[in-house]
Amino acid sequence: MGRWRPPAERSTALITRAGHDRLKAELDDLWRVRRPEVVKALAAAAAEGDRSENAEYTYRKKQLGEIDRRVRYLSKRLESLKVVDAAPSDRDAVFFGAEVELEDVASGALVRYRIVGPDETDPKLGWISIDAPLARAMLKKRVDDEFEAPLPGGSVRYAIVEVAYPGA
Repeated sequence: MGRWRPPAERSTALITRAGHDRLKAELDDLWRVRRPEVVKALAAAAAEGDRSENAEYTYRKKQLGEIDRRVRYLSKRLESLKVVDAAPSDRDAVFFGAEVELEDVASGALVRYRIVGPDETDPKLGWISIDAPLARAMLKKRVDDEFEAPLPGGSVRYAIVEVAYPGA
């Protein structure tokens, strides 16, 4: 079995100001703090002699590769991202950055989501990517609009209860 995988779909290059600041902070931490520590530890492990039997050297080499891969990704990604830090002129409709409260029409259960960029999703906080099927289905909808979202467990019908733009 080969290692080739088809290229991933290109994600939307949008991000909130807070998400952009977090990615920049991560890049800065990796480059200025973690990478120098790992390089120092790698040099110390290399000085111990036979590298083929040196587990510390092998581990640090792998760790350095992971850091360099992440730094490369973040550097390229930050250049291509467009920061959206203003609310849209029509605040009654669902757009990027919106915090939306939905009601499951069948069960009456309420859920709250925030539409963010693919690089800042966090299921624990209810932050979903603008590329997610649920987010795509609710874009441009307004309060009291109903829509159907194709979810992994099957289609679900939702009604929009509230639309807000945090920090705006």
